[in-house]
Amino acid sequence: MKWTILSDNRSSNSRLSTEHGLSIFLETERHRILLDTGASDVFVRNAEVLGIDLRTVDYAFISHGHGDHAGGLRYFLEQNQQAKVIVSPDATSGKFYSKRGNLHSITTAWPECVKDRLITVERTSEIADCIYVIARIPHIYPMPKGNQHLFVKSANDALVNDDFHHELALYTDGILFTGCAHSGLENILAACPYPAHSVVGGFHLLDGQESEEELQALAERLKERYPTTQFYTSHCTGDNVFEVMKRVMGEQLQSFGCGTII
Repeated sequence: MKWTILSDNRSSNSRLSTEHGLSIFLETERHRILLDTGASDVFVRNAEVLGIDLRTVDYAFISHGHGDHAGGLRYFLEQNQQAKVIVSPDATSGKFYSKRGNLHSITTAWPECVKDRLITVERTSEIADCIYVIARIPHIYPMPKGNQHLFVKSANDALVNDDFHHELALYTDGILFTGCAHSGLENILAACPYPAHSVVGGFHLLDGQESEEELQALAERLKERYPTTQFYTSHCTGDNVFEVMKRVMGEQLQSFGCGTII
């Protein structure tokens, strides 16, 4: 198994472009999966630099409806004519907004040609050989405080706080992909009925939201409950957040950037 970061906020490779978005190319013995598509065609251009042929992808997984994770889908569909697209129906139908700064839309424009290739997931299930999608994640633990700025349009066109029912996580061969983890990292882990040796993705823990004490307590709980699990993050995890959690978790927590290969 190998995974390569194609799009992220950070990079240590000057040949690769960055953006506020996330896309990961995952290769297993059975499948090639594109985990999110970033915000633009950055993942396509970086894949070319890294020698990755996106035409070989079997499945594109879209974790939620925000543009920084699904905005590049139309570019992927131009490259790949066969892959199925895994997504929540709430992601394709929702209208999403952020109030960070000025009110602005973060909704993805879904390409018309995707309709015949969709696998819509409304409950946790195995959608292909050893590809499990986790849906309708229960909110047992606190959700990230950064969600307070995120909204969805209701049936009567009012903006209401997003409950993130459109968010999915994907598990395959011991890897749990969290997308942005808007539902909360602990909630996603609790909802995953399979043992994860690696957790990869955003934590949606923004600098200046959770207190240092809250972050330390979260890191301690993760270290205690999942002592053999490795955590990898970058996109939508603040620099200070990472440093606070790293002091507690040590080598169990690692960062990634464009071009990182594990």
